[in-house]
Formats: sequence, C-alpha cells, structure tokens
Amino acid sequence: MPESRGREGAKQRAQRASQLTPQTQKLPSNPSWFVPVMSGLMILGVLWVSIFYITSGDWPIEPIGYWNLAIGMGLIMSGFVMATRWR
Repeated sequence: MPESRGREGAKQRAQRASQLTPQTQKLPSNPSWFVPVMSGLMILGVLWVSIFYITSGDWPIEPIGYWNLAIGMGLIMSGFVMATRWR
C-alpha cells in the first residue's frame, strides 16, 4: 500500500516558515527614573482631585475652579500613558 506524503510536506513547510520568521530583538529597558515618575504622576493626580473635593474647591488653586479636576485628571492620564510604555 502506498504511503501518504502529506506529513513530509507539512514538516518541510514548518521548517521553511521557521527559517523565514525574523528573530525578535530584545527591547531596551526603561531608565531608572521612569517608574518613580510614573507612580508620582498618578499619586499626585489622585491627591490633587481629592484635595479639591475635600476642601470644596478652596484648594489647590481656587481661582481656576473646576479646571483643578482637569489638572488632576491630566496628571493621572500622564501616568497611565507612561505605564503603557513601561518595559
């Protein structure tokens, strides 16, 4: 009875595919200041917003009113953007 050649063809295709895929390069790690700055931005943003609500808008900067929320949320979002680039 003749033998099936399908398995040999699959092995050869797998070998060719593994030879064609590029080798992954190791990405450089982040500098040592990256994590403390990222954490600091997120913590500072949470503190900014919570201080605004606790003091009923008198602190951190009274004349700008609800823009204090935008500043706090911007700090938090900056920290999260940095977190997406953390290696």
